[in-house]
Amino acid sequence: QVQLVESGGGLVQAGGSLRLSCVASGRTFTSYIMAWFRQAPGREREFAASINWNGGMRSYADSVKGRFTISRDNAKNTVYLQMNSLKPEDTADYYCAAGVRYVTSPRQYDYWGQGTQVTVSS
Repeated sequence: QVQLVESGGGLVQAGGSLRLSCVASGRTFTSYIMAWFRQAPGREREFAASINWNGGMRSYADSVKGRFTISRDNAKNTVYLQMNSLKPEDTADYYCAAGVRYVTSPRQYDYWGQGTQVTVSS
């Protein structure tokens, strides 16, 4: 079992920045691909970014590429999502996820955090 706890969400103006954190506990953190997903009201959960165990591979959705950066600190069992140049359309609940496959489908991830809300005002 892996427990994931996100933090760092909040209200920010368009053009601003936020950094989300996700702390993992339980099984070996480096065993897992880590990812961030987001879900806006009335919409399906969508992939935002993922990172492999040592940070050597990172993937981004086209909608966030160039603005968001995913990183991880294995010594702290933590994965981050730095979000810059935020837009109102980035407003969503953001979820941290852990899995063993480097994929973008939420169905392939085994463990999920409770989510943190990000609201971007125009």
